Amino acid sequence: MRYSNITKAMFLRRLNRFAAEVELNGKKELVHVKNTGRCRELLIPGCEVWLTAPGTPGRKTAYDLVTVRKSNGVLFNIDSQAPNKVAGEWLRTQDYSKVLPEFTFGDSRIDFYMERSSGDRYLMEVKGCTLEVDGIGYFPDAPTERGIKHIRELIRAREEGFHAALAFVIQMDGVREVRPNTGTHPAFAESLEDAVRAGVEVLFFTCHVETDSLEITGVTTMA
Repeated sequence: MRYSNITKAMFLRRLNRFAAEVELNGKKELVHVKNTGRCRELLIPGCEVWLTAPGTPGRKTAYDLVTVRKSNGVLFNIDSQAPNKVAGEWLRTQDYSKVLPEFTFGDSRIDFYMERSSGDRYLMEVKGCTLEVDGIGYFPDAPTERGIKHIRELIRAREEGFHAALAFVIQMDGVREVRPNTGTHPAFAESLEDAVRAGVEVLFFTCHVETDSLEITGVTTMA
């Protein structure tokens, strides 16, 4: 997944979940933050960030903030839409006869529905991980009732004969696993344990991040 244009800036401050102020070409610029998570350990005043300009008519902001360099020097993609895009790219290289995004199951939209020529049916929900502590990824960085709802749907899908998976796209280099952020949302951690017991696969998509791209480099399964 690659952005068609990218511009470097310096982060100044976050105004709310959706907006931030950066310094671009010596001037303050209001930008859209493509991640409603907290990102407190990433979006620190003075850090390097990279923006993309979608060029959508009628927008209040000309730029989206998509990449940030953490204080340890590692690049993080924080675009919340990027995990689904790269996961979709990866799925289409696998041996599926059908790959459908945004599949309605129960009361939720699950990110991907897949089929194989054998008739096996698959559901996969994708989550992006942007929180790293000591080389380990953690999810979520803020409570997510929606995430719990998706896990419950995956458990039900498994009971109905689907293959079901929860996939974490790790939006940084050097991290190979994601653990539940129990301190932030213990209920999510409990739901994840329930899912594993029910036979839901937990997948880790390792990635390589450049200022203008995100690429899946490998896939492992939670032991």
